[in-house]
Amino acid sequence: MTSHLVENDTDAIAIQGLHKSFGKAPHATQAVNNVSLHVPMGTVIGLIGPDGAGKTTLMRLMAGLLTPDAGSVQVLGVNVQKDPLTVQASIGYMPQHFGLYEDLTVQENLTLYADLQGVPFAQRPDRYQQLLTMTGLGAFTDRLAGRLSGGMKQKLGLACTLVRPPRLLLLDEPTVGVDPVSRRELWAIVYQLVKEDGMTVLLSTAYLDEAEHCDQVILLHEGQILGQDTPAAFTQHLAGRVFGAKRAQGLRRHLQAELKQHPHILDAVIDGDWVRVLLTEQASPPALPDGVWQPLPPRFEDAFVLMLHGQRTAQTPPALAPITPPHSEPTAHARPSEVIAVHALTRRFGAFIAVNTVSFSVQRGEIFGLLGANGAGKSTTFRMLCGLLPASSGALSVAGVDLFTAAAKARARIGYMAQKYALYEVLSVMQNLKFFARAYGLKGEHLSRRLAWALAEFDLGHYRDTNSGLLPLGFKQRLAMACALMHEPDILFLDEPTSGVDPIERRAFWGRINRLADQGVTIMITTHFMDEAEYCDRLVIMSQGRILAAGTPAAIRAQAQTEAAPNPSMEDAFIALITEPTQPMGAIA
Repeated sequence: MTSHLVENDTDAIAIQGLHKSFGKAPHATQAVNNVSLHVPMGTVIGLIGPDGAGKTTLMRLMAGLLTPDAGSVQVLGVNVQKDPLTVQASIGYMPQHFGLYEDLTVQENLTLYADLQGVPFAQRPDRYQQLLTMTGLGAFTDRLAGRLSGGMKQKLGLACTLVRPPRLLLLDEPTVGVDPVSRRELWAIVYQLVKEDGMTVLLSTAYLDEAEHCDQVILLHEGQILGQDTPAAFTQHLAGRVFGAKRAQGLRRHLQAELKQHPHILDAVIDGDWVRVLLTEQASPPALPDGVWQPLPPRFEDAFVLMLHGQRTAQTPPALAPITPPHSEPTAHARPSEVIAVHALTRRFGAFIAVNTVSFSVQRGEIFGLLGANGAGKSTTFRMLCGLLPASSGALSVAGVDLFTAAAKARARIGYMAQKYALYEVLSVMQNLKFFARAYGLKGEHLSRRLAWALAEFDLGHYRDTNSGLLPLGFKQRLAMACALMHEPDILFLDEPTSGVDPIERRAFWGRINRLADQGVTIMITTHFMDEAEYCDRLVIMSQGRILAAGTPAAIRAQAQTEAAPNPSMEDAFIALITEPTQPMGAIA
């Protein structure tokens, strides 16, 4: 499924035999390895690959920000190595961490980038108005960039990149960490740029469903191209190999775990009411007592996982040691089975109410999702639950401990895995594990046993002496989770734990989470991956500081059913609920 390189005036990008490595032999890393590709003018091309595949390095080579070791890069007909400044004057490049000035307003950021890019003063008013209308930021020109939501920051970053209209736009993970509403708005902007301005767009993404929006997809793995073609071409050979399984009784995650053990099933993930499986070639669905099978259309993620299956298989760890959560005495607002109890929780920042009289409860051994658009108040709620931020009013208990009076005691009973993986990057894997274990009071034989457990359970032995800052993202995630579990907490808080991690590692991660829940550990998670919301037993969706919807994933999806969309996905339901004028709820049962 490779594409033939044809260098001509219809190519926005033409690359031949490109190599780029970092470090010195024998420890050099081959980030880009003999890559050849072409990107036609006026198209949207998706650059897809797991963490560490070389996507960012390849984009930086295209933008003339890195020098290749070998090979050639032609961008808009210009040799990048010979004339990088000409290329940079003709393209727009938005890196993963775009440099907004958070102490400047939206308008001041636009003006600064117009100054940096030499946009003539006479052209600026019309261009500003066009960009503000396109991004929906017209009503926020006087707001400081630091006070924008994540999705709004991404749109402002894109607007600053487009202050001088480029012929080619390079976007490195533009939608990572933003909610589904903002993702769709960003994609609408991309389509508008291609349709109205004839722009060529090359973007990398961690969301595999976004590959379906592209004219072509380039699949990158370990610095090499596995294929370049239309999304449909990647999946056409999978017809008849993808099925959904369902049982009337029992949890979907238990059925998923059962099916993953079958020798003819290559992949099994939760997909709405079904467990979606990918079969080996010429295999038939196995017998399923008390269950039903249904054929499903293949999608790009199926092809992606299949292509990586032979390259790198997700680790299947041994069973976790049993965890018996300590007994929690119920507080005034907690029932005996409730591990987290929230009643009329409110948080104010001056006159602004970030969380407004929110109430819910979480049962022992439950996987509970906290979802919402950027700026909805879910991160503030999450920080209060972890004891990292005091509430303004209301009642809040975790593990039977009142966070208003004994926050430190509650924190000793929980594990917390931050979105950016709060690791000490100059310390080795083993040093990080020891630090977090000792911070929770582990010592002697207990400490040694837990260290050995972490190295084995998360397959970290090979990296035990490697500084955590040098780990691939998937192994950083494993280390962060191991550190959060060293003291065997009975509640685990996960804040966007799989952001940017490839599907193979995401599957291994959720396998661990499911086993922890089965052993009685209570899980609370925030995520922008709507397919991950399906793994939750229950969830709430927040909007404007209050609870907009609550219930099981099936109940949430049912709220968005219409005649035109009788079977909405979780993402469809999220967007419908967030964008429709609905009266938020203050509490759920």
